Amino acid sequence: MIKVEFTIEPFEMGEAPERVTRAVAAIEAMGISVEIGAFGSAFTTDSAQAGPAISALLAAAYAHGATHVTIGTEAVK
Repeated sequence: MIKVEFTIEPFEMGEAPERVTRAVAAIEAMGISVEIGAFGSAFTTDSAQAGPAISALLAAAYAHGATHVTIGTEAVK
């Protein structure tokens, strides 16, 4: 399993902007649950889905105004 942590900028306090909600929706449309945090979010998926999920995340975020996306990954059991 791969845990993917991500932040989407520019960061705004309050309600999540469309660049974040659309990115989360793209991941969840793949059947992957996303944990939304105050300063970043994460999901865990199998290695076969990690690449396509990250690709969907990036495409949706940048299509809706992201200027920077930080992604970190780690293998988890």
